[in-house]
Amino acid sequence: MTASKTSDKATDLAFYDALPRLQDFSRLADPAVYAPLPADWVVGVADIVRSTEAVGKGGYKAVNTVAAAVIAALANALDGGDFPFVFGGDGAGFALPSAQAEIGRRTLAAVAGWASEAFGFELRTAMVSVAEIRSSGRDVRVARFAPSGGVAYAMFDGGGLAFAERCMKQGRYRISPAEGDAARPNLDGLSCRFSAMPAKRGLVLSVIAVPAAEPGAAFAALVHDLLALAAEGGDGANPVPAGGPPLHWPTAGMAIEARTAAAATGRPLWLSRLSVGLRSLLAHLTFRSGVRIGVFEPDRYRTELAGNSDFRKFDDGLRMTLDCTLDLADRISVRLATAEAEGVAFAGTHRQEAALMTCFVPVASRSDHLHFVDGAMGGYAAAAAMAFRREARQA
Repeated sequence: MTASKTSDKATDLAFYDALPRLQDFSRLADPAVYAPLPADWVVGVADIVRSTEAVGKGGYKAVNTVAAAVIAALANALDGGDFPFVFGGDGAGFALPSAQAEIGRRTLAAVAGWASEAFGFELRTAMVSVAEIRSSGRDVRVARFAPSGGVAYAMFDGGGLAFAERCMKQGRYRISPAEGDAARPNLDGLSCRFSAMPAKRGLVLSVIAVPAAEPGAAFAALVHDLLALAAEGGDGANPVPAGGPPLHWPTAGMAIEARTAAAATGRPLWLSRLSVGLRSLLAHLTFRSGVRIGVFEPDRYRTELAGNSDFRKFDDGLRMTLDCTLDLADRISVRLATAEAEGVAFAGTHRQEAALMTCFVPVASRSDHLHFVDGAMGGYAAAAAMAFRREARQA
C-alpha cells in the first residue's frame, strides 16, 4: 500500500496487513517504501532501566527475555493479530490503532509489573499518540520486511519511535506498572531454550547507527555502505547457524522460562520449573531425534530458524547483529567513525564472542515462529550506550 491510499480513519490493523512484504532488505534504506501510520494510531515503547548494568552482571538472557515479553504479551492479548513492532534488545516498541490502545496500555503495565516481580527490573513504559508525535515535527512511518515466507517484521522510519523513547526517558506519558493479579501477562510461546551461538567467523558485532539530523542522502549513503559491507559475509553474516543454534539440556534459560510460564498462572515457581523442565526435555529429545511429533517437524523448524531471525532491522536507524571477521568489524567501525566525524550519524558498536536468540512461537507446527537476535555479552544495550554517550556530548 502506498501512502496515498492510506486512510487516517483506519481503526483496525487492516492498514498494516495491507502493506507489501519487501524481500530485499536494502530497499528499506529508501524512505519512499515507508507508509505513514494513520493519525489515530498510538506508539508504545518500553525499556529496562540500567540494562547495561544488568548485562554486565551476566543478566543478558533475562534482559532479552523481558524485552521480547512486551511483544509476546501483546501478540497474545491481540489473539494473534499482526501488528507492527520492533525488538531492541533491552526494550521494544510497537504501534496500534486507537481501538486497541487500551489493550496496549494494559499489556505494558502488566509486563512492567511482572518484570519487577520476576527479575527486579525497572521496565519503564509509555504510550504516545501519532498525532502528538506529528505535532512535534516527527513522523511514524512503517514498512514490512519478509526475511522468509513465514514471517514479516516491521521497520520504522520518521523519527517518531525515537521521539517516543526520549519522552519516556523524560518521564512523559508514563504508564505505571501493574500490581498483583494485573501483573500477570500471558507469555505463552515465549522461550529462551537455545544456547548461545558462538561466532563462526571471529566475532559477533552489534551495530547501531542513527541519523544525527534529519535523514538525507548522506545517511542513506552510510546505510548503503554498511549493508554492502555486511553483504560481504553472505549468509554467514547471520549469526544464527543454518541448522539452528546448539542444543543442550538442561537449557541455559530454563530458570528464566519458568518465570515466564508462571506469569499468567501465578503458580509457585518450583512447580513452574518442574513443568518447564519436563517440556524442555521433551523438546530437546524431539530435536535430537528429528522424529516428527504429530504435525510438528523438528528438522523443518530448525531449518526455518535462520531465515526467520531478525538480525538486522530499521527503527529510526539501522541495527544489525553480524557474524564478522575481525577485518570486516574494523572496516565497519571505520565507516561509522567517518560518518560521525562528518555529523551524519551517531553510532555504537559492541564486540562479543557469541549471539543470543529469544523466541516467540505461537504454534510450533506453523512457520511463523519469531526469533529475536542480540549479542550475547552486551549486544544492542552496549552499542546503544556508546551511541547515546556520543550524542549527549554533542547536545
